[in-house]
Amino acid sequence: MTKLEQIEKSILELSDDELKAFAEWFDAMQERNFDSALERDVRDGKLKGFAEKALADLDAGRTRPL
Repeated sequence: MTKLEQIEKSILELSDDELKAFAEWFDAMQERNFDSALERDVRDGKLKGFAEKALADLDAGRTRPL
């Protein structure tokens, strides 16, 4: 049995309260991972092109109010 299969089996055996607690923990972990990846991408300049294009579109009048 793979590690993933073991995890899946364990999750299926959780009580409703345990499953809720696990889901909350998992959501928080995913948010932390996303935030870390975003911070790393910003630091590494991976989003600079998007920002430059957005500012150029704004300056050129190619935007509209939300």
